[in-house]
Amino acid sequence: MPLVYRESLPVQAPKGTVLCLHGYPESSYMWRHLLETVADAGWQAVAPDLPGYGDSPYAGSGTWQAHVDAVDAFHREQELGEVVLVVHDWGGLIGLRWACEHPELIRAMVISNTGFFSDGRWHGLARAMRTPGQGEEIVDGTDREGFGAMLRAVSSGLDDRSLDEYFKAYGSPERRRGQLELYRSGEFSELEDYDLATVGAPALILWGEDDPFAPVAGAHRFAEELPDTELVIVGGAKHFVYDDEPEACSAAVRSFLERV
Repeated sequence: MPLVYRESLPVQAPKGTVLCLHGYPESSYMWRHLLETVADAGWQAVAPDLPGYGDSPYAGSGTWQAHVDAVDAFHREQELGEVVLVVHDWGGLIGLRWACEHPELIRAMVISNTGFFSDGRWHGLARAMRTPGQGEEIVDGTDREGFGAMLRAVSSGLDDRSLDEYFKAYGSPERRRGQLELYRSGEFSELEDYDLATVGAPALILWGEDDPFAPVAGAHRFAEELPDTELVIVGGAKHFVYDDEPEACSAAVRSFLERV
């Protein structure tokens, strides 16, 4: 089932293509500022809503593998070719797996507030989502007011429009169950089969300084383990770094694109 997506304004003779993958429970709306910046810099950009998020329909499976497959299908359908891959949160766990499987398609990477380490540990909310019964209570009991309060506790910049867009992930019982499928469908140990360094692409590690879910230590670890990296820590930003500090993020990505 085709994914709904946002894209930058058309660019004549673009320098390349940027593929942006959102995290949980976001949608392509999180990239709205970056899409404009990328176009101004002479690049074409596209940002899909992953299945069951934003305006993309739930596709019958919300597993980690199903999302990787959806990204692969979207890339082929849109004939994107080589891309600069930009990922955040679960978009990193999904997109970086895809990058490892298709290194020839990756020109560069921008990695934000995520993890891709085989010895990783689930944070408290994730552990709750993975627990039978407790996870169902969370997704079934979350209304718009509670959703807003939960996300604003880990963000310094989410407005009502953003929360409305992201709450679409709770728009049906199937979408809510898809969230549990995602969290319960894999283990960090599976990443032992993936070596992100072998992708061989330059990377910008762009991170919110005060993220309680993906602490800034993860940013330093990416920078240490990957070749040819640039590290930018965004002060004043929490987990939702592109919502919290859009101007700083856009400036950092634009500067990075100038050298790739």
